[in-house]
Amino acid sequence: MYIAIMQNLKKVRSIMSIILAILLMTSAAKSTEECFEGVSRAVFKFNMALDDVLLEPLAKGYNNLPSPIKDGASNFTSNIGTLLSIPNNLLQGNFKELGNSIGSFALNSSVGVFGFLNPAEKIGLKPHKEDVGQTLGTYGIGPGCYFVLPILGPTTARDSIGMIADTFVDPFAHVTIREKELFSSSGNNLDYYSVKATGAVDFRADNDVNFKSLKKNSIDLYSSLKSVYLQDRENKIKNSIEDEDEWGNLDN
Repeated sequence: MYIAIMQNLKKVRSIMSIILAILLMTSAAKSTEECFEGVSRAVFKFNMALDDVLLEPLAKGYNNLPSPIKDGASNFTSNIGTLLSIPNNLLQGNFKELGNSIGSFALNSSVGVFGFLNPAEKIGLKPHKEDVGQTLGTYGIGPGCYFVLPILGPTTARDSIGMIADTFVDPFAHVTIREKELFSSSGNNLDYYSVKATGAVDFRADNDVNFKSLKKNSIDLYSSLKSVYLQDRENKIKNSIEDEDEWGNLDN
């Protein structure tokens, strides 16, 4: 088992080296460029049609669930998501947020009944969500090309490669979709994608009012959502850097 884990870690290091090399070549520029706009707009149109017939009705039904069920599902997916933040905080050298993430996950997973409750928030533990795309951003790697993926939505060269890398550093991914690779056993892909799908519906439901307002008031919804996405990603990266600076200033 130990040999299998070490072999997997070597593969992760190799893959991360390739990813960093690609990003350094394609995303060195700080500005974001629109790539394949015609294709992206066509994909965006498909995604909006899918939202109309699937995600919006699911979000409406989700919002109509009894509060204990809805809040429990939201807390559970958020708690699982904290696992991805732990290695990324470590990679960023952000030890304050690393402690918050570990403490929040440990408390919510035990006292919070596997994450369905959120006692960590009541004592002030509110860890930021971190991913590999944000981590690469803190290293100064620019977003590169902007484009839209089917179902997954808006992204950039940095963030799309980051999404792939997420599955290599996320502990939850390792005990589900990558368990077969590690231990030649029956990892359950359904567990991983069910949690991700529930998280997507939860996000869509939480932002339902804002999204409807944006659709109603935007002259060009594609451009509006592009602006919202890029600004959101930039803010999250800046928050990560500010947290690192704050931790570093504690010694001053």
